[in-house]
Amino acid sequence: MAWTDKLKPSIYALLPPAFWLGVWQLAAFLVERWVEGRGNELLLPYPLTVFRSLLRLGSTPLFWTAVAASLARILMGMAVGTLLGGLLAGLTYASRWCDRLLSPAIRVIRATPVVSFILLVLLWTDRNLVPAIIAGLMVLPLVWSNLARGLRETDPQLLELARAYRFSPLKTVRLIYLPSLRPYFMTAAATAMGLSWKSGVAAEVLCLPRHAMGTQIANSKLYLEVPDLFAWTAAVVVLSLTLEQLLRRVLSGRKGGVPNAH
Repeated sequence: MAWTDKLKPSIYALLPPAFWLGVWQLAAFLVERWVEGRGNELLLPYPLTVFRSLLRLGSTPLFWTAVAASLARILMGMAVGTLLGGLLAGLTYASRWCDRLLSPAIRVIRATPVVSFILLVLLWTDRNLVPAIIAGLMVLPLVWSNLARGLRETDPQLLELARAYRFSPLKTVRLIYLPSLRPYFMTAAATAMGLSWKSGVAAEVLCLPRHAMGTQIANSKLYLEVPDLFAWTAAVVVLSLTLEQLLRRVLSGRKGGVPNAH
């Protein structure tokens, strides 16, 4: 029965999406019965209808232009947020005064609703930059908290050994701090991918850049093109999950793997 063992991973992977597609199909059917076939597509379209809309959108240059623009903004914001989070983690670990000054501000960023930041940043900068800035702001506290924790939990015996052998600061960072931080950074990066997509697309929906997936979601809602609204949302979800899994695979190929998020 070796062939059944080979099929088990595929079956286990397909069962959850098949189940939820079935729930969606049933819910759309019940809605259609409830409205007696009048305006069903304005409330909850069938999965096949959404799939056809996605295929139609995918055959247009507008779709791929929006995808590329959103991808560029969000990845740029994630990269900058990750860099700043790492720098701030180093500062708050190295200096007690920096920790006292910066940690409360970073915690405020983490606690503030994303919509408030979107509206404030929209007042201060060009709308095309807002999604990248918001993605970076949402990623920064996550990276900072993980790396700050990793720095605090660096093995003190290894640090004592570095001092005993008179390691230079650069050598201490390279041989002790970086290996200690690797699993914390991997966790932060993998989690930040999904968070940056959610916050970045939410910013696009509100600030309406010229080319953006969030702009198309807002337009679909405005013109009551509900199947297109579902199709754009599905495209965002698929792209976010794909990039997150790709990043996890890349990181898991390195030493240490990707542990669970903290």
